[in-house]
Amino acid sequence: MEWSGPGWVARAVRRQSGAAVRAVRRVWTEPGRERDLAVQAVKAALAACLAWGVAGWWLQAPVAFVAPWVAVVLVESTVYRSLAHGLQQLAAIAAGTVAATLVALVLDNTMAAMAVVLPAVLLLTRWQRLGSQGIYAATAALFVLTSGQVTFVTSGARVAEAVFGAVVGITVNAVIRPPVYLRDTRAALQDASEEAQEILSAVAEGLARGEWDEHVAGVWHERALRLGRLVEQARSAVGWSRESMRGNHRGRGPRAVSPPGRTYDDALAVLDHVAVHLQGVTRTVREIAGHHDEAIRPGPRITGPYADVLHHAGRAIGLYGRTRFAETGTEPSAQEALRGTAGELRRSLDELHRTLPNAVQADPGTLATHGALLAHARRLTAQLVPDGHG
Repeated sequence: MEWSGPGWVARAVRRQSGAAVRAVRRVWTEPGRERDLAVQAVKAALAACLAWGVAGWWLQAPVAFVAPWVAVVLVESTVYRSLAHGLQQLAAIAAGTVAATLVALVLDNTMAAMAVVLPAVLLLTRWQRLGSQGIYAATAALFVLTSGQVTFVTSGARVAEAVFGAVVGITVNAVIRPPVYLRDTRAALQDASEEAQEILSAVAEGLARGEWDEHVAGVWHERALRLGRLVEQARSAVGWSRESMRGNHRGRGPRAVSPPGRTYDDALAVLDHVAVHLQGVTRTVREIAGHHDEAIRPGPRITGPYADVLHHAGRAIGLYGRTRFAETGTEPSAQEALRGTAGELRRSLDELHRTLPNAVQADPGTLATHGALLAHARRLTAQLVPDGHG
């Protein structure tokens, strides 16, 4: 494939254009991240228009641009974040405006005022209480110093318009389809459970075939490590969902959207443990595959039952995802299948327990390797089939 020249550029442009067209189509045809982003963009534009319409067109305020500027940036990803960032931003703007006004009136020289004010307000941007909004202290100071004659009246109007813009932005975000990320949370948890199932199935099939390829085993281990990162993304998504419901009217009323509950916390705990134990399984398999002593590699009497354990564990985690994160409720058939798979997983682990002592040689290295595999299988099963279930 040629990676330079007009042909490659044309193909890249076509790919990007096709992706953009598909994203636009998804906005109109199905709920999802693309539609959420489009709604937030329209809301931000609406907030800016409302703020300018009142401050600039109706009231003809002296520095009316401040109102839409603040309004547009405060249509945040969650209502809670809009409110929190709004308070921080207003504090930063007020601090920068007051500091620049006082110094400019005392020194009566723009360059000298900049030299004095900017270092101070830039240090203020690092203040933890202002968070990510601290930079607005510096921009507010620059607006004061570079916008003509400095007066208390103009600076007061600037702060007042910032307050008005913040009220408009926060209100628009809170009233008009406030964002909820429960769908993203379900998707993140389902992605993690599906990836865990695919890895377990791949390892089970490889062991059943007696496949001890070091490269393939390394790929399995890399996927297991990435599974841990998927679980962390799911944990972050749960946090976003809970934050998005704070101050959100969609959490009230007959059609209320419920924030993630204990089920999601339990699912995160299960997936986290599955990821850890799966990393242990794949690491041990990779070490065995990289060892040139055939005596250490388990034979079919062990790999067969072990593959059964992993196969049933993969099916159990897949069904677990279907029963926990379905948007329209849990399918009774999936619940029944999960109970049946849990029983098969427990029985396959018992079979492995019976088989292993007679199949393992007395060599210390072999005992350690096979013992590690058994320990990981037991821990994995314990997470998916708690005592008293299955």
